[in-house]
Amino acid sequence: MRSKILAVILVVGVVLVAVIAVLHLTAQAAPACPPCLPDAPRPLVIAHQGGEEVWPSNTMYAYEHAVALGVDMLEMDLHATADGKLVLMHDETVDRTTDGTGKIEEMTLAEFKALDGGYYWTDDGGQTYPFRGQGITPASLDEVFSAFPDMPMNIEIKLVESQPVAELFCQAIRDYGMTDKVLVASFHQDAMDQFRALCPEVTTSLAQNEVIDFFVRHKLLQGGTYSPPAAAVQVPEKRAGLRVLTAGFVDDAHKRGMDVHAWTINEVDDMQRMIDLGVDGIITDRPDLLMELLQ
Repeated sequence: MRSKILAVILVVGVVLVAVIAVLHLTAQAAPACPPCLPDAPRPLVIAHQGGEEVWPSNTMYAYEHAVALGVDMLEMDLHATADGKLVLMHDETVDRTTDGTGKIEEMTLAEFKALDGGYYWTDDGGQTYPFRGQGITPASLDEVFSAFPDMPMNIEIKLVESQPVAELFCQAIRDYGMTDKVLVASFHQDAMDQFRALCPEVTTSLAQNEVIDFFVRHKLLQGGTYSPPAAAVQVPEKRAGLRVLTAGFVDDAHKRGMDVHAWTINEVDDMQRMIDLGVDGIITDRPDLLMELLQ
């Protein structure tokens, strides 16, 4: 009986080794990433929502100031309004960052643009609100594409079931000639799968399930078996008590041809640690601090 068990274990082991070897031999490298500025110095400075701790997030005011600061890439969050217009805001409701209330998908573009996008912003714990009543409104995708046609952008698709966001987004990218300027992200696999099917020419980053797949393989020392469906992996330093970003993780991602972007890194010491790990980009609410550190 023992000999039979050992024989089965041996056969399973041989098959497993053979499968792993085949996966290593057949694994494909990641697609190219034009918006990741492959020839630019590393790491890229990626202004999260335009730099939320410096200016009101996802507003033209923030993006204009981030571009003037000299960042490498703008980051933003995509939603669709009730009348099928694409707008930028982190949350699915406007409650936290404006003087309004309600879900974006239940508003028209006109109602969305009538909101005070600087209403919430304070840097002194609520003693003052310097951007209130200054005419700052949350931005639309049309505004950003029109204003910055040469600026690389990292745009996250938020899950909106009632609107065909992927179709609208893909058409906007094509209409504005932004195919090589946009890196598309989403936590939601369904949203990412739909976008990739509709817009295969546009660069994407890994969705959450894909990140988990790559991370598990990395931990099992099998990162070389992974064929990335995207050009970049965007992750926090830690997640659910696990350290995600390590030198080994970055090295495995680079071996698969992926750029590594760390989010959301706002303290100088943390920024320096990411630089030392060799990440390709740092997504930050404080692009001013990161620019100062790098320069």
